[in-house]
Amino acid sequence: MALLNILNYPDPRLHTVAKPVAEVNDEIRQLVKDMAETMYAAPGIGLAATQVDRHIQLIIIDLSKEKNALRVFINPKIIAKHGEQIYEEGCLSVPGVYEEVTRAETITVEALDEHGKKFRLDADGLLAVCIQHEMDHLLGKVFVEYLSTLKRNRIRTKMVKHLREKARAL
Repeated sequence: MALLNILNYPDPRLHTVAKPVAEVNDEIRQLVKDMAETMYAAPGIGLAATQVDRHIQLIIIDLSKEKNALRVFINPKIIAKHGEQIYEEGCLSVPGVYEEVTRAETITVEALDEHGKKFRLDADGLLAVCIQHEMDHLLGKVFVEYLSTLKRNRIRTKMVKHLREKARAL
């Protein structure tokens, strides 16, 4: 397994629309393992392939405290959504930034698992938020784009400064 580099906002590659996974094979399963190791090390609760510069429809989520309940969604599609909830979100691609975002309260998602088996899942609460957040990455959208232009510009400035400082430290 390997730790992957997580792209930081405002990297333009985060706006790449992901392509469907044609075949769930050993290469995809290895990417899932590498993404999981990267997510746990960050630490985070969700990661989209887009965030590690792989532009395929693959997201992983683990909401467990023990980090032993990894969920894999390949070619996910939300087929139903209901209600509305406001949740404070953060993102591994926007470190240190937490803002409230409005999303659907409950969703039904269809996807393939890491073995290529199709499944359907009803989700609410934090799981519904995470799925929607990670699926946005597959569409080339970062959660800060739900915020006002003023907030988004402040965050962009903060992230650019952070990246410059990080580059100087290397």
